[in-house]
Amino acid sequence: MLIYSDIITGDEIISDSYDLKEVDGVAYEADCAMIEEGAVNVDIGANASAEEGEEALEDQVVKVNNIVHSFRLQSTSFDKKSYLTYLKGYMKAIKAKLVEQGKSDEEVKDFESKAQAFAKKIIAKFNDWEFYTGESMNPDGMIVLLNYREDGTTPYIVVWKHGLKETKV
Repeated sequence: MLIYSDIITGDEIISDSYDLKEVDGVAYEADCAMIEEGAVNVDIGANASAEEGEEALEDQVVKVNNIVHSFRLQSTSFDKKSYLTYLKGYMKAIKAKLVEQGKSDEEVKDFESKAQAFAKKIIAKFNDWEFYTGESMNPDGMIVLLNYREDGTTPYIVVWKHGLKETKV
């Protein structure tokens, strides 16, 4: 299995156990699912009628997004202006990492042009997105984007491909 971590913060963001699809050569998308978390029924083998009384537990079932929950992503918010400011700085940091990794000028320019085009798509539907940071909540790290498919019920996330480092586990 491959775990993809943020190259800036080291936070685990996604794994290949989710069906990752490359989008426009610059991002990955993965469908999510809403799962139920909590309300675990543990049978310890005791006879409830022989006990003084049953202990009432306050277990509640909570619906959570499987990717957000699994990778402990933290909800955050932006207005359009603050997101553009963040994105400008983030893209500059990714470009620096690409240069540091020895990528050619052509590869860096390709990333910049594709990232700019993809960012325009995000901004065009800005109000449809939800934003999440990695577990460390480092403001310099990747912001994971969450949206819903055309059916209105299937959530999916978008992450920047060049901002990830893969680790085999």
